[in-house]
Amino acid sequence: MNNISSRRNFLKVGAAIAAGVSGFSLSPQPALAQDNEPWIVGPTKGYTPEIGTLVSMLHLTRTQVLENTKGLSQSDLDFLLDGKANTIGAMLMHLAATETYYGLNTFGDMQWESWSKEIKDKWDIPMNLGEPARKAIKGNSLDYYVNVLHESREKNLAEFKKRDDKWLAKMDTYMGMNNFAKWFHVAEHESNHDGQIKFLKNRLPGAKSSDQ
Repeated sequence: MNNISSRRNFLKVGAAIAAGVSGFSLSPQPALAQDNEPWIVGPTKGYTPEIGTLVSMLHLTRTQVLENTKGLSQSDLDFLLDGKANTIGAMLMHLAATETYYGLNTFGDMQWESWSKEIKDKWDIPMNLGEPARKAIKGNSLDYYVNVLHESREKNLAEFKKRDDKWLAKMDTYMGMNNFAKWFHVAEHESNHDGQIKFLKNRLPGAKSSDQ
């Protein structure tokens, strides 16, 4: 995405956010087509207004991750910049682990780290990254990671459809966060790692220089 296109999309998102916010105080905006308009933030068909807006944020950050990893080979996904870095593949698994744990916490009313040994055995390594992830998460295709991301997302979207906007305000006194803050963190956390993914992508062997 070149700079002109980036600025245009930024303005488009800003206008959509403004429209969505004004809609909350008056009436919900028309449902938005996620698949066709990933750069729109606002109420989404099938969800209550604020949950739908949150879902559109999650969709926007996921769209960027998928776009920035498109076409990467197994060796690209396993590329290790240095002994302290994480691979792109490990970060994709980390995003799925994060979403899985926040789903268990918010939809299952489970305190953090209270999940079963079976769940921890599957998700703790990608959640914590570092040396264990450098050793364990490798040798997978891009389709493998995309499918894992899709599976965790679809489970949580189904749960979002069962909740209303009041649920977003539900406070977790143990963590000092409400559900809205938790899921906003999931969205901004994915955006943060998307930046790391772009950094590593630009440093893959043979990668061309990029202005991004």
